[in-house]
Amino acid sequence: MSITARADIHVDASRDRLWQALTDPDTIARYLFGTRVESDWQQGGTILYRGEWEGKPYEDKGVILEIEPGDRLVTSYYSPLSGKPDEPASYQTVSYLLADDGEGTVVTITQDGCADEQEAQRMRDNWGMVLQSLKGVVEGG
Repeated sequence: MSITARADIHVDASRDRLWQALTDPDTIARYLFGTRVESDWQQGGTILYRGEWEGKPYEDKGVILEIEPGDRLVTSYYSPLSGKPDEPASYQTVSYLLADDGEGTVVTITQDGCADEQEAQRMRDNWGMVLQSLKGVVEGG
């Protein structure tokens, strides 16, 4: 059974502003621990994440499964750091969803395919930190 991690946050910004933050490589690097993201942002296109974690370089990857500007971005996701083989069963699905919330926007991130509740909690904690950082970058300009 697949377990899904979920985190969300309210951001005092428009969906357009948040979409820009989710798809602009320079902005992404500011809230995603310095990660450099490369993609053509087209459905079926690849997405690469490069950076350094605890002193070790990494390159994670995936494919854009769905993209609706201002609304949702859904990607497959694989990290060699998971220790799992690079095969379809090792890929998870990460979704970024935007929804109007009064004067601002709720950003929800889900990641499915967690092996157990412990991994799901780790992902919830990680995405929670990413969302706090995203909020700070977007609201702080």
